[in-house]
Amino acid sequence: MEHFDVLIIGAGLSGIGAGAHLRMQCPDKSFAILEGRSAMGGTWDLFRYPGVRSDSDMYTLGYRFRPWTDPKAIADGPAILKYVRETSAHYDLDKEIRYNHRVRRAEWSSDDSMWTIEAETRTVAIVPGNNGESPHSGEDAKPERIPFTSNFLYLCTGYYDYESGYTPEWPGFENFRGTVVHPQKWPEELDYTGKRVLVIGSGATAVTLVPAMADKATHVTMLQRSPTYVVSMPGEDRIANALRRVLPAKAAYAASRWKNVLRQMFFYQLSKKRPEFMKRLIAKGVAKEVGNEIAEQHFKPTYNPWDQRLCLVPDSDLFKAVREKKASIVTGHIAEFTESGVTLETGEHLEADIIVTATGLNLKIMAGLTLVVDGETVDLSKKMAYKGMMYSDVPNLAQAFGYTNASWTLKCDLTAEYVCRLLKYMDEHGFAQCTPRLNDSSIMPEPVLDFTSGYIQRVMHELPSQGSKHPWRLHQNYIKDLRLLRHAPLDDGAMEFKPHNHAGNDGPR
Repeated sequence: MEHFDVLIIGAGLSGIGAGAHLRMQCPDKSFAILEGRSAMGGTWDLFRYPGVRSDSDMYTLGYRFRPWTDPKAIADGPAILKYVRETSAHYDLDKEIRYNHRVRRAEWSSDDSMWTIEAETRTVAIVPGNNGESPHSGEDAKPERIPFTSNFLYLCTGYYDYESGYTPEWPGFENFRGTVVHPQKWPEELDYTGKRVLVIGSGATAVTLVPAMADKATHVTMLQRSPTYVVSMPGEDRIANALRRVLPAKAAYAASRWKNVLRQMFFYQLSKKRPEFMKRLIAKGVAKEVGNEIAEQHFKPTYNPWDQRLCLVPDSDLFKAVREKKASIVTGHIAEFTESGVTLETGEHLEADIIVTATGLNLKIMAGLTLVVDGETVDLSKKMAYKGMMYSDVPNLAQAFGYTNASWTLKCDLTAEYVCRLLKYMDEHGFAQCTPRLNDSSIMPEPVLDFTSGYIQRVMHELPSQGSKHPWRLHQNYIKDLRLLRHAPLDDGAMEFKPHNHAGNDGPR
């Protein structure tokens, strides 16, 4: 059985970032990265639909320690995947990754101060066009179970189910005789040239797909139940590109990153404090792009800005496709599917050769991993999140979870820094265990997320709570987290430390 100081679960954007931080800040620590799929990159390797791209600028979605140098600030999927792979190679992480190791169970022993991790591995035959998720050799073959042990478990598993996306149960769905595809399982051989395409959805995936498919398709229709806030942003950041011409790469990147962090925070706070003003500001921008009638009918949500995530379109590509009549938007509810398309409750029928169900993700915290602490299975819904990255009464475990109102990697970078700082602190003081303890009775549980998005509301009952006070409160604020995770004392009254020689007993704090 192999033993590591740290086991990282997941080789996506956050997992590779975690490995790079360990390499830089804890060079004496042994670690491995267990990846359930056959390739690194996570989201950016899995999603292959036309036009797939980030919905955040790369100066904040990129790693703090590795400048983004491409002129495109809103990058496409292949460019982001290349960035992740190059980061892995630069920090010599490729040799630490164990592919096709899907972690199913992790058991903690306080007596041993150690996690025992069980991973399933299969022999995988790479089949082109299947996004790396190829069938293993022999569908009836039992997977091999491989155990590992580690002192610390670092979960970088993302936030959604990689196996399948979310598709609602629609009346008569089986009646449709054309092609149905979910963006999460996009077939590479799909040819939509000259086809009538119906994209169901109004989120980031839908607004990406519509303009990307519009040039080849006969027409693309985006069918939405209700409108989403959509804002346009230049694909290139002119200020960032100008800074890169006159400053060293790291200095230019840092300046651009902070510029965009502060801009994101400003507009988020403005949205929360003055929602009506932001509504008017966004509506004015949309009306300028597509006219008042379309803006009023299809781009006027019933909720406030940032109650759900805003959709970003680079260089107005969605609006351009609508203006050029290559694409159109329909707002309405589905009554039933027919052999040739979809009938709405209004009676309108939308003809389609291909239907894309861009209806969202299935949220799945920890990728379905079963956690057991001293023989008791962990129920996350009964736990409280500590600093947005650890869980009450769960020792030596951290999870990378990004922001809902800003770039994912901003928080993941801070989490990785914190984990490294925590590991070094434990070494310096001879501690073997660190466990967040909710020992303040005045702290009340609250919902961990305040988003109204469907994919979050469907699983709210399964999620941990946050607390009413620090350090159990989830800020969704980079500057507050910067102080909390990079500079605040590690021994803060909520984190319990225990040493090697009293690992199973009540050791000193």
